[in-house]
Amino acid sequence: MKLIPPFTRIKLASLALLLTTVVIQGCNDDALTREYNVTVTNLTNNQAFSPIAGVMHDDSQEIFELGNIASVAVENLAESGDNSGIVDDTDSTASGSGLLTAGSSETIALKSDDKDSSLSLLAMLVNTNDGFIGLKSVDLAELKKDESLMLYARVYDAGTEKNSEASTDVPGQSGEGFNAERNDHNFISVHPGVISQDDGFTSSALDASHRFDNPGAKVVITRTR
Repeated sequence: MKLIPPFTRIKLASLALLLTTVVIQGCNDDALTREYNVTVTNLTNNQAFSPIAGVMHDDSQEIFELGNIASVAVENLAESGDNSGIVDDTDSTASGSGLLTAGSSETIALKSDDKDSSLSLLAMLVNTNDGFIGLKSVDLAELKKDESLMLYARVYDAGTEKNSEASTDVPGQSGEGFNAERNDHNFISVHPGVISQDDGFTSSALDASHRFDNPGAKVVITRTR
């Protein structure tokens, strides 16, 4: 029988330990990385959505909160459709490609790790003053690969601009977008809806087709990895 010298045995054992460490590290990295496809369907009759903003974050972070004051980033999205204050250049955030018209769907892709397992989603209803659809801090920690979760998103009012429905104030009617001045109740609430000129609001630039009920959107979240 040919014996392996002690020094060689030590080197082989060290190599085996190194390979095991690499394999375990690779498995841990793979386990921590999760990927999702998030499909948003616009359920309104005639309200286009601004580009979707999707964010994966930890459960201690709140992108928006019912009853709380809207951040400037949420105000900007709700008044102008600009999601740049919410979406950054990392894989944990994603933006839609453009306006999402009534009845249409769009899918965005997001990545997360174990720490960032909550999803928030926002998009402006462009024929409102400061209305937006939102999902807040949806916990995806228990969603397994190839499983899907279907949710419905409410329409919220950012509370930063009065619901004048005037052509000068509504982006979808070529009106002003973001304005740093806040002239409404200044807290996020469920949107009361559109009145429109067809229901006697004579200064409104909107018609009955722009009215909406809750929910404003259907959201299907599928874990792909």
